[in-house]
Amino acid sequence: MVIVDILLATICFTTPSSEGFECHNALIGGDTPRGTYTLSHRLTNDPFYGGDILQFKEDDKEVYALHRVWLGRPYEHREKRIKSRDAKQRRITKGCVNIESEVYQRLVDCCSNDTLIIK
Repeated sequence: MVIVDILLATICFTTPSSEGFECHNALIGGDTPRGTYTLSHRLTNDPFYGGDILQFKEDDKEVYALHRVWLGRPYEHREKRIKSRDAKQRRITKGCVNIESEVYQRLVDCCSNDTLIIK
């Protein structure tokens, strides 16, 4: 199970080697949809996403996913903001959940088809 807390701008999940949940900072947005979803590992050609994403929702206009920190607009300082202790600084996306590359890889390894809860 993967849990994203909008208020705290964090993502928590379990891995086979962890006892309980491990939690990490995440970048989220005002449009990040709350709910329960199934993750789906997908490939992408957009170079700013690192080759793949964990999609959790799609509608007529948007695709929502967990992915590596998107660096398409350097002036947004996303790499710096994800390290901030202030959750307000981590509210910048248009709805996707951005996480650091090493966290993303651990998440793919353990939870690619898992349940995601965004609260």
